[in-house]
Amino acid sequence: MPTLLLQKPAILLLQDGSVHHGKAFGKTGTTSGEICFNTGMTGYQEVFTDPSYFGQVLIMNSVHIGNYGVKDEDVESDGVKIRGLIGRNLAEQFSRIQARGSLDEYLKANQVVCIEGVDTRALVTHVRRKGAMNCIISSEILEVNELKKQLGSVPDMDGLELASAVSTKKSYETGNPESPVRIAVLDYGVKKNIVHCMVERGAFVKVFPARTGLHTLKEFKPSGYFLSNGPGDPAAMDYAVETVKEILREEKPLFGICLGHQLLALAKGIPTFKMHHGHRGLNHPVKNLVTGKCEITTQNHGFGVDPVSVRKNPEVEVTHVNLNDDSIEGIRLKNRPVFSVQYHPEATPGPHDSRYLFDEFIDLLKKA
Repeated sequence: MPTLLLQKPAILLLQDGSVHHGKAFGKTGTTSGEICFNTGMTGYQEVFTDPSYFGQVLIMNSVHIGNYGVKDEDVESDGVKIRGLIGRNLAEQFSRIQARGSLDEYLKANQVVCIEGVDTRALVTHVRRKGAMNCIISSEILEVNELKKQLGSVPDMDGLELASAVSTKKSYETGNPESPVRIAVLDYGVKKNIVHCMVERGAFVKVFPARTGLHTLKEFKPSGYFLSNGPGDPAAMDYAVETVKEILREEKPLFGICLGHQLLALAKGIPTFKMHHGHRGLNHPVKNLVTGKCEITTQNHGFGVDPVSVRKNPEVEVTHVNLNDDSIEGIRLKNRPVFSVQYHPEATPGPHDSRYLFDEFIDLLKKA
């Protein structure tokens, strides 16, 4: 960790007025967004580069972050996507011999404003009790009243469409072009390892920008479709919901993860809602209601599928539930080869309990 005497002071201000003082880390500046927390003990670089965190300021609940440095391979997108970082001890020194640099250098290169020296476990407890809210971090403005003025202009996550901001701008292909299994991926913020999990199972994948219409998707002659994870409010994505409705009329296999799960629900008339504080971490227990088995899962979402409406829909079956709060973690359509999960079976980082879902998707595509 850098010598504290050499670090600039920094301030974290929450929307409810609570103020936390710490030391600057990463880029010197000011940043704001919705505060959220991740309970994972490791995999911080994959977390920071997950596009689903776009627009958010992240608390890492583990005491030490950065102690194994950073590595070019340990990323889920083309750069860091979090707006800001809050840590207890953000380490400049690292022990992993394969690492190419320190966390501080990496965050500076990616223009991320951070604060350390904060009691993150107490802060997480506060957010769990009070719920999701906006916050602001600054290492250049130390006047609380001025920060309050700036924080007042930060938009709420509820109602924000962010997927198109992180989606690929141009379509691209990967995998074996000779494969009979061809998957059209709608990129709302897709993680690299999701695509890799399909490619390593023999699929040929084409990734399309978020606002791509069905006509363009069909030109690829896909065996099936995939709806990716991503940031923002799914209810603000009318364009995506309409595309999903059109895809469902194709009656081809479809698989959705996280935001894709929510978009599938909306396409079937099931509303989504803003959760109190969301699910983010590597240790969320989920029960598969089809097999009766439980899985430890990786999660990152602040919105959920309405649990009452989904159970009333005669075309939809609930397949997975969260054992902590009984929230909806998976659904499938009863009359079509279509399913989705709220959590992340690619698990980067996290346990591999749910990788079987990619096998099930590939099997559906081969049968189709």
